[in-house]
Amino acid sequence: QVQLAEFGGGLVQAGGSLRLSCSASGSIFSIRVMGWYRQFPGKQRELVASVTGSGTTVIASGVKGRFTISRDNAKNTVYLQMNSLKPEDTAVYYCNADGVVLTGGPNTYRYWGQGTQVTVSS
Repeated sequence: QVQLAEFGGGLVQAGGSLRLSCSASGSIFSIRVMGWYRQFPGKQRELVASVTGSGTTVIASGVKGRFTISRDNAKNTVYLQMNSLKPEDTAVYYCNADGVVLTGGPNTYRYWGQGTQVTVSS
């Protein structure tokens, strides 16, 4: 089984910064994509940013220029650097690992973290 451990959420004032991190552990052979999603109350989860093992990134338009995603493949860890935070960034942020191949393969799986609250005060 694979577990995703998230760190770094919290309360910050508008204009401030937070860094989220998420480490995947377990019998992992490889992870194709790691990313962050967020969910507003009463809304569906939406992609914030993702990064492949080769470093290709996708950044949602609403956070482009403010958020940066990076990944340490050796540690199966993904980071989300959030700068110039706005009150509308307040949400629960979820880590995602997609295309996970376990040792012994060949099937792929998708996993979610438990979510971490990010609150931006005005």
